[in-house]
Amino acid sequence: MNDTSALLVIVDAANVVGSVPDGWWRDRRGAARRLRDRLAADGVPGRPGAVEIVLVVEGAARGVESVPGVRVESAPGSGDDHMVALVAESVGRPVLVVTADRELRRRVTTLGAEVAGPRSVPR
Repeated sequence: MNDTSALLVIVDAANVVGSVPDGWWRDRRGAARRLRDRLAADGVPGRPGAVEIVLVVEGAARGVESVPGVRVESAPGSGDDHMVALVAESVGRPVLVVTADRELRRRVTTLGAEVAGPRSVPR
């Protein structure tokens, strides 16, 4: 889906996965896959209408594949920089960035995105 009227939800995989101390650090790619699968199954609670979900992975989690309902993007460098670029490319479109990272939140809200914390998505 690439509907410019649909809410674009960009999920900071490292930040959301890291918000639950469940041993994710032993298998970062596996933790990102589990998050991807929960997002594909449950979507984004409380967000009516069309939603396009992009899960941004970085570091050891790179290489996680996309599935129907969730596009996975492996950041070539900084995940934060990649998410900011995605927001910048989406001018005029509603965008929600899911992260608790204060600096990332500041950067994307400057570009007009809405932000929500990790608890706003299924973990």
